[in-house]
Amino acid sequence: MAERIDGKQVAADVRAKIGEAVKSLPGQPTLAVVLVGEDPASQVYVRNKVRQTEEAGMRSLHHHLSVAASQDEVEALISRLNGDDEVDGILLQLPLPEGLDEQRAIECIAPAKDVDGLTEASAGRLVLGKDGLRPCTPTGCVILAKSVLGDDLSGKNVVVIGRSILVGKPAALLFLAENCTVTIAHSRTKDLAALCRTADILVPAVGRPQMVKGDWVKPGAVVIDVGINRIDAPEKGQGKTRLVGDADFGDCEKVAGHITPVPGGVGPMTIACLLRNTVIAACYRRGWSLPSGL
Repeated sequence: MAERIDGKQVAADVRAKIGEAVKSLPGQPTLAVVLVGEDPASQVYVRNKVRQTEEAGMRSLHHHLSVAASQDEVEALISRLNGDDEVDGILLQLPLPEGLDEQRAIECIAPAKDVDGLTEASAGRLVLGKDGLRPCTPTGCVILAKSVLGDDLSGKNVVVIGRSILVGKPAALLFLAENCTVTIAHSRTKDLAALCRTADILVPAVGRPQMVKGDWVKPGAVVIDVGINRIDAPEKGQGKTRLVGDADFGDCEKVAGHITPVPGGVGPMTIACLLRNTVIAACYRRGWSLPSGL
């Protein structure tokens, strides 16, 4: 039976290190969060990000535009934040309301303040192996793998299921930077189950509920489940739902050595890595020494 990887505890440990790092800095890093519209889930995420930013000893600025905001208004706000020397990081909460161009808005963020690691410049620096701000969820996946396997992942076989620019591709590149042997699987991959069984670290990230079954998992492997899917849960009452990952947890738990639950696995790491990126961005921009241990 697999040992569950407690993403909440690992994230809390990361946030504690960030809090100590912030105390050692000559100034206070500042994160600006931009929320457009009234999406309830986004509002919850933003509240959590603002709260955890302040708990880590950093300054948080919250900008809320109405659902009727135009593309020009969103981009003008981002441009103002780019030019504000007090702001170290800019987070544009996604998804944007219908009719707005997310990628165009993201590309307005100055790469030095791109704490989500989503601009073309950030992606290019990742591909080239240059210092830069890395996407938060894939970074969290690497940290979770290290939490159970140790800091040296050299030689591990990693299979990432999914080739999205948000998770799949950057996760593959980040594990490659750790000297892993990486395969990206996708909808056209032949005999996906057999390929997955070669993985020491399996990272499902496709958004298909409970797709990965126990017989896809190499005995003793680490499963880092990025999927967050809502499915019907009639056992909880009519119309009720529950969250599940891309891995069939009950089935995979019997075979894997370690596995992340959903919820409570990768999810908490995303905000922790956002805070980490804010500190890194502040140090890069302001010429401060990067605290050790981050």
